Amino acid sequence: MPTFRLPLSGDVTQTINPWNWFVNMLGNQFGLININLGKSSDPQLEEQILNDVGSYGRQIGQIGDALQVLIRHANLSSLSTDEQRALNALQFQLDEVNRIKYKRLQSALAGSAAVAEQSSRD
Repeated sequence: MPTFRLPLSGDVTQTINPWNWFVNMLGNQFGLININLGKSSDPQLEEQILNDVGSYGRQIGQIGDALQVLIRHANLSSLSTDEQRALNALQFQLDEVNRIKYKRLQSALAGSAAVAEQSSRD
């Protein structure tokens, strides 16, 4: 059977990805929340790090954990007032993160216990 071509068409190979078209049409906003992470000198590398290593929150959390270890073992007696204030502010933030994590864990454990109790009654 002969191949039918429109004038000036030639062979066309195109991958059509409707999600790319839809997202690009919306200006890279999907849903009601648009998070702009700023400009990156190497967006592909940044995406690979986020996928393979961990989210920004996970990376910052591990840095915070490591800083807590260093703070616990360092001699802080020679710090100036401003330096001590900076460490206190960091420690406060890290303590708040740990408090929120603990609260969420307790809530999850309570929910699991309630589900287990309900299952045992059934």
